[in-house]
Amino acid sequence: MSFLENSIAYLKGVGPQKAALLKNELDISTYQDLLHCFPFRHVDKSMFYTIEKIQSDTEYVQIKGKIVRYQEQGAGHQKRLVALFQDDKNTLELLWFKGVQWVVKNLPLQQEIVVYGKVSFFMGKPQIAHPEIEPWVAFQANRFLFKPIYAGTEKLKMRGITSKVIAKMVEHLFDIMPPDTIVENIPSSILESQKMMSRQEAFLQIHFPRNLQSLESAKHRLKFEEFFIAQLRLANIRSGRYKHTKGILFERLGSFFNTFYDTCLPFALTGAQKRVLKEIRKDTISGAQMNRLLQGDVGSGKTVVALMVALMALDNNCQACIMAPTEILATQHYQNIIQLTQKLNLKIALLTSSVKGKARKILLEQLANNEIHLLIGTHSLVEKNVVFACLGLAVIDEQHKFGVAQRSALWQKNIVPPHILVMTATPIPRTLAMTAYGDLECSVIDELPPGRQAIKTVHRYDRERPLLIDFMKKEIASGRQIYVVFPLIEESEKMDYENLFHGIEIYQTYFREPHYYLSVVHGQQTPALKETNMQRFIQGHTQIMLSTTVIEVGVNVPNASMMIIESAEKFGLSQLHQLRGRVGRGSEKSYCVLLSGQKLSHEAKQRLATMCNTNDGFIIAEKDLEIRGPGEIDGTKQSGLLNFKLASITQDKGLLDLAKNKTEEIIHSDPELRNQEHAALKNYLLIDTLKNTSWKKIS
Repeated sequence: MSFLENSIAYLKGVGPQKAALLKNELDISTYQDLLHCFPFRHVDKSMFYTIEKIQSDTEYVQIKGKIVRYQEQGAGHQKRLVALFQDDKNTLELLWFKGVQWVVKNLPLQQEIVVYGKVSFFMGKPQIAHPEIEPWVAFQANRFLFKPIYAGTEKLKMRGITSKVIAKMVEHLFDIMPPDTIVENIPSSILESQKMMSRQEAFLQIHFPRNLQSLESAKHRLKFEEFFIAQLRLANIRSGRYKHTKGILFERLGSFFNTFYDTCLPFALTGAQKRVLKEIRKDTISGAQMNRLLQGDVGSGKTVVALMVALMALDNNCQACIMAPTEILATQHYQNIIQLTQKLNLKIALLTSSVKGKARKILLEQLANNEIHLLIGTHSLVEKNVVFACLGLAVIDEQHKFGVAQRSALWQKNIVPPHILVMTATPIPRTLAMTAYGDLECSVIDELPPGRQAIKTVHRYDRERPLLIDFMKKEIASGRQIYVVFPLIEESEKMDYENLFHGIEIYQTYFREPHYYLSVVHGQQTPALKETNMQRFIQGHTQIMLSTTVIEVGVNVPNASMMIIESAEKFGLSQLHQLRGRVGRGSEKSYCVLLSGQKLSHEAKQRLATMCNTNDGFIIAEKDLEIRGPGEIDGTKQSGLLNFKLASITQDKGLLDLAKNKTEEIIHSDPELRNQEHAALKNYLLIDTLKNTSWKKIS
């Protein structure tokens, strides 16, 4: 066992009880964990103020002087200790509301001390409550004048484990640490070319920096390391897949693909769609398994691309499947593809939880006997009794809606893993794609089909509803249809249900039968009722659809020209963008109205302004990342890829690019890390693998 793997309980002054507390509160179990407990800021104790220089906007000060008088004031809960503190020329008050006896006993009058704390003002005079105090003699003996401040919890503070105590623990750890304990993991050529400090020095300087410059250098080095190690794992996964994961060869484009391309396409493919098809074609004839992410804004034509790749599989005697997150979307795909492939002799089936009994049994038998070419469905596709004769391609739509286990279950459906195409209409910022999805090849459809108009988006407050109602009636009079969406409050389905029905009452007041007809769709309806109400709107029998976010994906009504989002401030940017994409599918001018209350947070104002300023999903995704941070990406979190302690994929984009470039150079020149210069790196990764997860694992 290495030195850094020792239990934190063995460190001087810790012991079993404090160790258990540190584990529960800060997840610190070993010396290594303590080393990686980075301070969130530092206090510069090399700078001194004088009392006369304190201004009204001064925050924290450090002053050398002495206490010349104590006085207790108030009684009971109002009791406090007031000390008159004096430097060379002036005085200010120090206040304590607890620990009074300790202060008087341990801080004698006229002793030279250093006071540090946050300044407040009372009757125009500066004062400091509960200051940090250190005798001048002890201060002069300090080795480190940049004091680290560590995050803590109330429970730790109650047990006396403050930031200062954690700093002492880290200081003691460095004192007892044998030389060269913190092993280097980045090749010397990179350190030298980028003028980075060593790993050992970086850890010391991030806790106890000599000055601001050395602190920034330490952060720079350790942020790069986080990106570098994560990118190296991903580069190795990609390299390993090409070498070791055999893929089914789609050697030819036959009658299915060619007939569809020549006679069935309802419109010419965009340049972006053609480019993506070439990228996928290259993957499927490489001999390695394809694992590709296809990004495309709402309405960019991802489904047609997925269908054409499925036809490639069929031309090579393989089956294909498309898995969607909801029955509505799966049914939509099924209906669209049936319509697009009428001229082809294809057997296409739909499998959802609604397919039961004898119909389900027949479908599964046909699938196993290779009588079904293309299977479209929901998560029902991953069930064990769903057996393919030869699955060559699995397409996963809106992939972030599925967990890792559900997605990976499709891999088991063939002896040779099928090619995987995961699709999303939620654009992923480039920096996030490089981390969360870095083991996938990435294709982007960044071009909308011709004829689609930009959607005019406006923000309106609830008080402006009467004007909105008038505009809605004009649109309906012109033959158009309208969506009205209410927020889904995940914590309370009941609240969501009531919110929707309160909204129905409001709209029924304004839009009365027989002049107007409304559809209502929500998650608590049976699939049959939901489909009936949806079809009434799709077929034009109702002019307004009132729903929750169940229509976020999968509904295609070209005649719908208006999307009204109630309580828009409660939605995230990507969800707002998805909902807006339900309109603008026809040739008519389309509108999206973001309705909100009067009181909006700063973040909500940013979100709504972003939606009004752009229709570009990738700009919106970048802004969303900037506002919220990467968070935990549903179903894609991988060890070490997003849980960075220091690095930020939004603020450190340059470092991320540098790390990606350097790792690609290494994997290209030395994929097995056999060169002597990479020995330390390889050893570090092997140790890291044992602690975390296999770096050969495919996401």
